[in-house]
Amino acid sequence: MFTAIDHLMICVPDLARSVAQYRRLGFNVQPGGTHPGKGTHNAVMLNDEDYLELLAIHDPAEDRAAEEKAGRFRRNRAAFIAAGGGIRYVVLQSDDMAADVAGMRARGVDVSDVLDGSRAQGGQTFRWKWAMLGPENPLPLFFIQHLTPIAERRGHTPGAGPHPNGVRSLERTYIVVEDLAASVALYSKVLGTAEPRMYKGTVIMSHMAVFQYGAAGLTIAHPYAPGPASEALKRRGPGPFQALFRTTSMGAAARWMQEQGMPPPAIGTRDTGEKAMLVMPAQACGAYIGFVGPE
Repeated sequence: MFTAIDHLMICVPDLARSVAQYRRLGFNVQPGGTHPGKGTHNAVMLNDEDYLELLAIHDPAEDRAAEEKAGRFRRNRAAFIAAGGGIRYVVLQSDDMAADVAGMRARGVDVSDVLDGSRAQGGQTFRWKWAMLGPENPLPLFFIQHLTPIAERRGHTPGAGPHPNGVRSLERTYIVVEDLAASVALYSKVLGTAEPRMYKGTVIMSHMAVFQYGAAGLTIAHPYAPGPASEALKRRGPGPFQALFRTTSMGAAARWMQEQGMPPPAIGTRDTGEKAMLVMPAQACGAYIGFVGPE
């Protein structure tokens, strides 16, 4: 079954510049590695149980060859990055990838076979199994089952300590859609879970429904008024556009960003009554990055 939101993938045109920018946001960004045969490399920001990934193409020819080999399961990384980049995938963690793929196929979901993945870093190879959706169900999700435990991955990521912005975990990620009811039904079919209730969100000015995975929510949203969701839908079309992180101190996060010369984050009030801060896409490599927690 799907047990958690494992990580978010932000695709960027230049990895070094994006690493520098996310450090200005207060994330403790660490070198990742290369993906053999894919033409990509990455950097990671490890939280307590999840992480944020920056991914860029370092070998365009290898990337094109990988896309060609993928056939109808190609991911069009280069086109997505050329259009501005941002959050490309929400990655859900599986405790049994073979069973989850079989379950999706039984529900009529177009999904790949179980595939082998790896990342080379400093003489160490991290391995996982994964699967992605096909063109009949083109949702911005893919699925992962780690074969290298997070404790071992953290141990081979020197300096992956606390973030200066106080972030401990992903609170929610948001996917904007054109038709909320139809999209919630499709996500429910793919994920094999009941449809959650729909309600009104006040920071992103959207009607939304949240699929909850542990402490983190996968939010499907459709705007009812101008705001981040409507801007993202107009600018990029349907897809992931925002990540909201829980921090130990919004004040510490804001002070860190101010010290780095960042513009002040926008402030809003969630439907829960909590205050939240929001960094705009121009300062976060195409994504809205939010923070919630004690002031």
